[in-house]
Amino acid sequence: MSRKSINSNKQFMIGNGILAFGVFFIVCLFLYLGFRYQKKQGPEEGTPVASAEIYTICLESSMSGEDVAVYINDSLLLKRTLANEPTLLQVNKFGDENALLIVNNRTDEVTPFNLSAESEMVSVNKVNGSYEFTATKAAK
Repeated sequence: MSRKSINSNKQFMIGNGILAFGVFFIVCLFLYLGFRYQKKQGPEEGTPVASAEIYTICLESSMSGEDVAVYINDSLLLKRTLANEPTLLQVNKFGDENALLIVNNRTDEVTPFNLSAESEMVSVNKVNGSYEFTATKAAK
């Protein structure tokens, strides 16, 4: 092997190394600048972290023995087999448009319900093998 090919391979490897360090430096710079200018918001600055609107979800005793999962949008709130007494969940409003999803874990059947923009109490009953929702406006 000639000395010339070894020298060109060495130059190629050095060039790739410099390029890798350059890319690493640019990524670190953007991460630093992104976190540096991020403003912290919290209750001490007068900005609420969560909405004042609260959803109350009541899983009635007619659903006892059901293996269910309760979601709002894509957030899991509850996943278990329900007891004989009603189960009450209180959740702050996530966004402008929210959907309550009840998933039967045995059959993987999903039953959706659109939540209103204001606080409300949603009662969930099992009637004739399907879930039935009853929404009432919450008192403020």
